[in-house]
Amino acid sequence: MEFELKILGSASATPMLGRHHTAQVLTVGRQQYLIDCGESTQERLIEHRIRFGRIDHIFISHLHGDHFFGLFGLLGTLHLQGRTEPLRLFGPAGLDEILTTQLRCSGTPLSFDVQFTRVDTTQHALVHEDKYVSVHTLPMRHRIPCCGYLFREKPGRPRLIKEKLPAGLTPEQLQTLARGEDLRDELGHVHLRHLDVTEPPPAPRSYAYCSDTLYTETLADLVRGVSLLYHECTFLHEMLERAVQTGHSTARQAGQLARLAGVQQLLIGHFSSRYRDLQPLLDEARQEFTETNLALEGLSVGL
Repeated sequence: MEFELKILGSASATPMLGRHHTAQVLTVGRQQYLIDCGESTQERLIEHRIRFGRIDHIFISHLHGDHFFGLFGLLGTLHLQGRTEPLRLFGPAGLDEILTTQLRCSGTPLSFDVQFTRVDTTQHALVHEDKYVSVHTLPMRHRIPCCGYLFREKPGRPRLIKEKLPAGLTPEQLQTLARGEDLRDELGHVHLRHLDVTEPPPAPRSYAYCSDTLYTETLADLVRGVSLLYHECTFLHEMLERAVQTGHSTARQAGQLARLAGVQQLLIGHFSSRYRDLQPLLDEARQEFTETNLALEGLSVGL
């Protein structure tokens, strides 16, 4: 099953030519999850040929404009396209009030329901679950209420080994084995163990999105061992004082957290516009955690 992250934007508050405000799409199976929705997100979706209609869940980290100013435009386009299916929206308190005011003042009655879930940005809590993933909030330490999101793939079923299957099994018997159950006769005796004809499913994959935040070591326990970690690194460590003043992290700190958490891969993003060359940020993070890459526009990471 597909499990892929697409980066649509990696800039911090001030965008640059070729570097856009934060937005990402996580694809798991047939479901697509939009994570943050900065200005021009819908243009990035068009550019990367991601169908708007496939997005049924949107997760907003906080109410600084570079993380959600594209949301109203996207909702308006979905309305113009005639969407009727409900859309699930997750975000901090106040997001529903902002959207309600925009819709009222612009005279825009949406053709679909927006089912808003207010998240507690101070808690690590389950906020969504479907057949593909579970999603938990990750508390961030920023200037306003802010959270990240942890996506964990649901465990798969054992895989049937065709070469080991006896002839003549019915579809119902095959489904029983695929569920990890043994086949039994009418008396309840096992006559075919699922362990003899199946192999374990692949290990579930996971993605942790750490939005704007001060360096917070306690996050390491919440994201320990994830397949992919995204962590903001607005500044180089030489600007640590500025990072603390603005509620952000440095590239070195992002690498430190990845190392402490024992993650498999790290992506760094949310780059300050002062850095036209991003290589120094990458080099600094890699001094702490080798498996680090830049979250550049258009990057796809499959797991």
